[in-house]
Amino acid sequence: MAIPEAGTSADLVYRADCPSRPILDQIADKWSMMVMAVLNEPRRFNEIKRSLEGVTQRVLTQTLRRLERNGMITRRVLPTSPVGVEYSLTPLGESLREPFSRLYDWTVDNADEIQQHQRQYDQHIQS
Repeated sequence: MAIPEAGTSADLVYRADCPSRPILDQIADKWSMMVMAVLNEPRRFNEIKRSLEGVTQRVLTQTLRRLERNGMITRRVLPTSPVGVEYSLTPLGESLREPFSRLYDWTVDNADEIQQHQRQYDQHIQS
């Protein structure tokens, strides 16, 4: 899907009331992307948390709820004692793996150049 250019008939996407805005906001944040990457197989909450250095329990809980609400993941209560919960991607969530993977690969491939630009910018601003 191409991003429409401003000024075209498809520029509804740029309006404040476009329904895509909250969806993009909810699924494209860093924790959502990382959770979905970790869910290459069903995982329990603490296993997800251990995999994502720096995420708090509160933020992870909120992220999982958003992803579940949007139909990206499913939550399954396990018949264990104590009761456990397992998360996995839905077919809709699975369909995001490929574009997220491309974005991740692009980020890794360009990280050095981006950091170089950040350093140059910061030096320019400080002088």
